[in-house]
Amino acid sequence: MLNVHSFESLGTYDGPGIRLVVFLQGCNFKCLYCANPDTIECKGGTPTSAEEIVSMAKNQQPFFGKKGGLTFSGGEPLLQAKELIPVLKALKAEGFHICVDTNGSVLNDFVKEALEYIDIVLLDIKQMNDERHRALVGQGNDKTLKLAQYLNEINKPVWLRYVLVPDYSDDPQDLQQLGDHFGGFENIEKLEIQPYHHLGAHKYDHLGWKYQLEGVPSNTAEQLDAAYKLFKQYFKEVIIN
Repeated sequence: MLNVHSFESLGTYDGPGIRLVVFLQGCNFKCLYCANPDTIECKGGTPTSAEEIVSMAKNQQPFFGKKGGLTFSGGEPLLQAKELIPVLKALKAEGFHICVDTNGSVLNDFVKEALEYIDIVLLDIKQMNDERHRALVGQGNDKTLKLAQYLNEINKPVWLRYVLVPDYSDDPQDLQQLGDHFGGFENIEKLEIQPYHHLGAHKYDHLGWKYQLEGVPSNTAEQLDAAYKLFKQYFKEVIIN
């Protein structure tokens, strides 16, 4: 049984086409800008069977078209890799396209098996500078880089995702470091720039938590354009979500 936080139908920002997004409960990162802070705690959520998820996917299949499918997000979905495997198998048996949106911090035998049934990995790179990564999410980026290398070795298609937070992850040197590191990875199909927003800030009040990035402004068009032009030097496709 998967511990599911919630579902989103008709998602258009979590992989190709129109998708059913399954948000799993629990995360091992504490991103300062997290838009889903209610998914961080491992407690809570709803135990959900593979049969329930397959049934929901079949009901929504007419909307998927040729490119759509399901995306497992969170939270951090690979924390539940063991429980995810039978769900992925059942979905693949029905021919569904599958993405997983991950911070890349988990790599074990269960994750490796789960990846066999995943078509595209949406890999969230928080920061290339390890010190600033720790300040932003509470731990280093070594595990994420290790998973990224493994995905390259097995030639698993990857879409990199990068949240551009003013004064936290928008330094041109850090962006260049990301490009230098990943620019030669043949399995990376695109890089998605995720503009920083405050959409989840109200949830912190409900949880009794303090939103740590209060006062940090949204990106200007100029900031987004500068990041786009820099990344375009390294990756064949760059988009701003």
